[in-house]
Amino acid sequence: MEEEFIRPATVGQITGMSIAALAQMRTRGRGPRFYKPTERTVLYKRSEIMAWLESSAQSCTAPRVVA
Repeated sequence: MEEEFIRPATVGQITGMSIAALAQMRTRGRGPRFYKPTERTVLYKRSEIMAWLESSAQSCTAPRVVA
């Protein structure tokens, strides 16, 4: 099965984030990995969005301590 590429609007539906928030994350080098096949096209892999969400799982609201 081929990997499914999705647009920022779909990522927003999955994550509850706005398209603008996703754009800010891309500009700052944060958030999920994305693809730009053309200058005006932004795509994400659905599996990478799901992995990114899974990696953000928390069990406590206290700030993270980096050792």
